[in-house]
Formats: sequence, structure tokens, C-alpha cells
Amino acid sequence: MTTHSVHEAPPGPLPRKISRKPTGVDAVFVHSFRAIGASVLVITGGIGAFLAYQSIPTLRHYGFSFFTETQWQPDQDTIGIAAVLLGTLEVAVVAMCIAFPLSLATALYISEYAPPRLKGTLVSMVDLMAAVPSIVYGLWGFFLIQPHASEFAHWLHQHFGWVPFFQVNADADAAAWDRIQYTASAFIAGIAVSMMVMPMACAVMRQVFSQTPPGEKEAALALGSSRWGMVRTVVIPFGRGGIIGGTMLGLGRALGETIAVLLIISPEFVIKGRPLEIGTETVSALIAGRFGESTGIQLSALLTAGFVLFGITLVVNTMAAVVVNRSRSGAETG
Repeated sequence: MTTHSVHEAPPGPLPRKISRKPTGVDAVFVHSFRAIGASVLVITGGIGAFLAYQSIPTLRHYGFSFFTETQWQPDQDTIGIAAVLLGTLEVAVVAMCIAFPLSLATALYISEYAPPRLKGTLVSMVDLMAAVPSIVYGLWGFFLIQPHASEFAHWLHQHFGWVPFFQVNADADAAAWDRIQYTASAFIAGIAVSMMVMPMACAVMRQVFSQTPPGEKEAALALGSSRWGMVRTVVIPFGRGGIIGGTMLGLGRALGETIAVLLIISPEFVIKGRPLEIGTETVSALIAGRFGESTGIQLSALLTAGFVLFGITLVVNTMAAVVVNRSRSGAETG
């Protein structure tokens, strides 16, 4: 019986360990953008810390009454931002009531209805609106929109004056109605701000709508759905996160708009809740209008008002991020 020697096969190469650590160009890219992101957080935190530190003298001097007082009279040592916060909210609400439907309709038309040869032109025109300086929108609102908007405000007061939001301290049915009572209002300022907000919100919504999976759109059409039915059941649910994000981004811009509002409104420190009526004030317009002549405690009060606006904007953006993360685009399509 012949015995054959059995030789063991040489061991093969060991599996290579996969490293997630970036190298070369990837490492430069990762570290560069990590540094940029960290710098944004540091700058934002630095701004908040500076405003908070500058607010200490105001809070020590006025206490909680700074948030409940309506008047702004430094000569009498009476300063508060209650009326200013309400005016800021009124302008932002009016702006978003106009900008939201315009943004959504424009984004849907460009992404789903516009002819291919027209899409590029429409996108460029909407983006160009975002590049127009705010002072131009302010002049446009003051000289062109205000005469027509005051007539529309009078019409709203006549027909919907029973709603507190549309009330004006004037006789709506008078033979010669007082036009002055319907000018320089939060309503007119909100119209100007809405045109500044709309391009930003529209760009976000349009970008999300354009990422809708073509297969799902074609499947809806193949099952007999109309174009609007496909948009309603596929595109809009897929882009819900973009709709919320674009709206919140626009709201942040509306809350902080300065020059356009400063050119249009007539400053008034009164809590009235009537945006169609003359007179209001916002935090940003207050700071821009009085910063150059302010010293001492009034300057600290302006910085405190800025800190409050900074906090409100931060809360709004944080809430938007939470909502968007919980409703990712496409999560409800199927």
C-alpha cells in the first residue's frame, strides 16, 4: 500500500481591513468642511453670547417690565418691547399669508407644469427676485403698492370689519373715507416683505419637488390619475419636508427684515392687533431707526431687543429642523 504525503495548502492573504478614516483629498475635504461648520456654530454662539452680555444692564434696570411695557420713551426712562414684538409678529404673519401660497404654487408650476423651454427662464426670474436689495422692495412698497393696498385695506374693513383682525379705528362707510388711516401699516409692510420671502421659500420647495422619484409619478399617471391628482398624492407628500423648511426659512427672514419695513411703517408703540391700521413697529426697524442716536441704557435696551429677536429666530429654525427631521421627504409616499 502506497502512502502519499499530504501537503497543506499555503495560507491565503488575510482580508484587508476597511478603514473609514478619510485619506488624501477626502481628508482635506472632510476637515475643511468640518472646520467651516464649526466656525458657523462658533460665530452664531458668539453673537448670542455678546447680545446676552449686553442685555444684562437692561434687565437689571427694568426687570421683567421690559417685556410687558409698550412705550419706548428713553427721556422718561420708560422702555419696553411688548408692542414692538406684536408689530413684528403682525408683519411676519401678513407676509407669510401672502408668500406661502405664492411660493407653493410657483414651485409646483415650475417643477410639474411649466414647458421645458420655459423652466430655466422662470427659475432665473425667481432667483433674481432674491437678489434685489431690500431697499428697492421698500421703495416699491411705499410708492407703488401703498396707494392700491390702502384701498384694498379699506375694502377689507368694509366687508370683514366684524373680524378683529380687519378692524380699523375709522368709519368704513363714510362718504369720504380717511385714506391716511389705511397707510403706513403692518399690512402694507407685510406685502413688501412677502415679495422678499417668496423667492427663498420657492427655491427650497422647487428643489425638493424636483427630486420626486419619476417612477412613482409615472405609476400614478398609469393608474389613471390626472396631473393634479399625481401632484396631490405623490409630489406634495414627498416634498412635505421641503414645504415646511422653506416656509420656516421665509418666516425667519420675515421676522428680521429691516429696511423695507422701516421705509413703509409709521412708528407707533401701541398694542392694538389691527394690521390694516396706520402705525406699528418691529424689533429690527426699531434698532435700525434708533441705534445711531442711542447711548447708555437705551443702547443696551436696543441690544436686548436684538437678543430677543435672535432667540425667537433661533427657536423658529430649531422647530423647523425638528419637524423636517420627523417628516423626511418621501416618507409617506408609496
